[in-house]
Amino acid sequence: MKFIFPKNYNFNNKLFGFLDYSTAILNLIWCSFIFSLCQLIFKSLDVKIFVFIIFCMPLAIFSIVGFNHENILYVIYYLFKFIKNPKIYLYNKHND
Repeated sequence: MKFIFPKNYNFNNKLFGFLDYSTAILNLIWCSFIFSLCQLIFKSLDVKIFVFIIFCMPLAIFSIVGFNHENILYVIYYLFKFIKNPKIYLYNKHND
């Protein structure tokens, strides 16, 4: 069986078919950081679980659902770029 891909097709390797590897690594680093912080700060298991879910689930959900299948690292980069320089450009069309 032969598959024909167009020349302009952008092929990205993904983990489980829907999650970019860079996004999975970012999620792993973030969740391990939150897990280690919870282990150091809290004693109760209920509080550890609650804090872990509160801080890790939003990033995981945005990673899976995404913004039009955009890489989460690009989204974070664009957000920081906008926070640094929040200019809004409005263009008026002049009809003469």
